[in-house]
Amino acid sequence: MRQRKFMNQINIVPYVDVMLVLLVIFMVTAPLVNPGLVDLPAVAKSAPLPQQVAPLEVLIKRDAGMLLRERAPGERPDRQVTMAELLAVVKERQAANPQQPVVISADKDVRYEAVMKVMDALQRQNVQRVGLMVRPASQ
Repeated sequence: MRQRKFMNQINIVPYVDVMLVLLVIFMVTAPLVNPGLVDLPAVAKSAPLPQQVAPLEVLIKRDAGMLLRERAPGERPDRQVTMAELLAVVKERQAANPQQPVVISADKDVRYEAVMKVMDALQRQNVQRVGLMVRPASQ
């Protein structure tokens, strides 16, 4: 009878083959995964920020027209404004208070491009505090 010889080396070629197949599978399926989904926090979870100054609210309507709502007591009711008029009002308010907040409130059917134009114009005006108004989460 022959004695058996123990094998003292592990053959890793099958493991490498399996790993290469898995790598190819992941490389093929990676572009199919949608990375654009972002899980935003609910509005009900955010803590309200203390307001020292009443914010200016810019309302963007479906037709891309803008209304300006001034939240300070004794201010005018909502009024239709152009981009130049909006920037003039913001500049005037910033002269009095450099930390003047501006809140953008847009209709849900407004193109994102219209909101970005307003945000870009406010950024060029050096507005430090710009926010987006959202509807509170339903309970």
